[in-house]
Amino acid sequence: MKISTGKLILILLVVLFEGFLVTSVKAVGYSSEQASVKAGGYASEQTSEKAGGYSPQQASVKAGGYASEQTSEKAGGYSSKKPSVKVPYDYSANIECIKEPEKPLYGGGIISDASYPSSAGGEKLPAPIKGHVVKVDLKKDHHYALSAWLKLSKGTGDISAIIVTPDGKFVTAGAIVAQSGCWTLLKGGATSYAEGKGDIFFESNSTAQIMAESIALQGFSFEEWNAHREEVIAKERKKKVKITVESGGVPLPDAELSLEWVAKGFPLGNAMTKEILDIPAYEEWFTRRFKWATMENEMKWYSTEYQEGHEGYEVADKMLALAERHNITLRGHNVFWDDQSHQMDWVSKLGKEQLKEAVARRLKSVVTRYAGKVIHWDVVNENLHFRFFEEKLGKEASGEIYNEVAKLDSKPILFMNEFNTIEQPCDKAPLPTKYIAKLREIQAYPGNKGLKFGIGLESHFDKPNIPYMRGSLDTLAAVGVPVWLTEVDVTKGPRQVEFMEEVMREGFGHPGVKGIVMWAAWHAKGCYVMCLTDNNFKNLPVGDAVDKLLYEWRKAPEKSKTDAKGVFEAEIFHGEYKITVKHKSLPEPIVQMVDLDSKSAAKITC
Repeated sequence: MKISTGKLILILLVVLFEGFLVTSVKAVGYSSEQASVKAGGYASEQTSEKAGGYSPQQASVKAGGYASEQTSEKAGGYSSKKPSVKVPYDYSANIECIKEPEKPLYGGGIISDASYPSSAGGEKLPAPIKGHVVKVDLKKDHHYALSAWLKLSKGTGDISAIIVTPDGKFVTAGAIVAQSGCWTLLKGGATSYAEGKGDIFFESNSTAQIMAESIALQGFSFEEWNAHREEVIAKERKKKVKITVESGGVPLPDAELSLEWVAKGFPLGNAMTKEILDIPAYEEWFTRRFKWATMENEMKWYSTEYQEGHEGYEVADKMLALAERHNITLRGHNVFWDDQSHQMDWVSKLGKEQLKEAVARRLKSVVTRYAGKVIHWDVVNENLHFRFFEEKLGKEASGEIYNEVAKLDSKPILFMNEFNTIEQPCDKAPLPTKYIAKLREIQAYPGNKGLKFGIGLESHFDKPNIPYMRGSLDTLAAVGVPVWLTEVDVTKGPRQVEFMEEVMREGFGHPGVKGIVMWAAWHAKGCYVMCLTDNNFKNLPVGDAVDKLLYEWRKAPEKSKTDAKGVFEAEIFHGEYKITVKHKSLPEPIVQMVDLDSKSAAKITC
């Protein structure tokens, strides 16, 4: 937004005169300086990570909320919002562009009406921009959830929210596509590792004026943030089960039960490479941990038809057979890749009609071959960043390809698979609002309305902005289709293990996420970005962290007993379990497989 110097001075004088000058807003809340943050938290550089297992700080929980004090600042000075109030995290998101903005989340959080008035004399004020900011007091080691309703005075453009933290870092807290005729919700945030003054402002690639309403900033200590995850895990990932043990038709009291997770439950997998076919140690290491997988490259077009007319599926077929032997569920990756740089030379040279024929052959070949054998298809991979097929075949090419895949294989979920949607708000191509717009465009293609769609988020992180990740997941989950993190990795660095664990915990602890697959396939000559093992299949530190998470998220009671009625009840993670029953009346233990993924009750007959 461009403002002349004279106009800017006039605006500031009016603001000063009316008593609405932006002032700092105090947030009196949990002081993370008074508590240690263990491995489950988003530990700062000064925080040590315990050598043992995950040990999250426990916060007192009542009715789903967590104690957090706030104060609002009125024109005449500070006015406390007493007493302390419970602040559950708000996962909701309105993804429509609406005529009037909704009320601010959290009642504005630490941003009061006085710190940024929504109107003056009935006229809308321009949004805070650089040089005319909302000032806030931020606390050390807190995640801050930011939300705002935004629009432009004319046209359409991108708007970014910037939070300047007390240590002087400019953090892009979120970005959306906004328009002039309606209001769009931005959700995101940033983390403050220092205590002190911070700023919030907006910027755009448009020359139009930015308008903002219902700005809210809510702080959560790391412990509160983790506690929100634990709430979701208890509700979404676990269930209360009832196991009845009988012997000769009579309840068996005081029977000792041990439960071992073996399959199903929340999907947590990894990518695998063709090297798994020739190295037994790799096969053993991988299959002992993962029951979901994606072939890294072996299903891709350039792997199966590098030379025109010479198809070869032997490697992919063998990897499928290996997966089936070990009861591993596969994602189909991918039917097409929209990146020009990954097209074979012969494909790039094809004319429109020839390319149509080649696309039809590829569709029939790969989708028919693996129909009913994969649970997902990444259909036109990364078609927010790239446009190869639409540029060659027309704007509706993507929608048509999804339609054709569904005709050939109707059971799998059809995914848009994209990078940087939750990793990087500075990359404007795959912003959540643009992702949703593209998905709706594909869904609008004739015949696609009833298809099963999914949101695939590759999740290739450097240094994650966890509040932005959560806010983006909130927005995407509002579409109402399954959301998966499909290719999780973190670039190598001194905090790789910490960042990877935090990303995994955020995904597992979000109600909209239905599965996670890591992009940590082993290669003899080096992994893509993140290796879990060395070349002898001994865990690296990041592999140990993954094992810790797998153990934590599959842990079940080992030695429990039935009551006087022969019943054992507990809250456990969804899944299929091997249950071992021991009792003094039994000559030997009874072992039975029980599905506690789709059912909540089971009977074991001895």
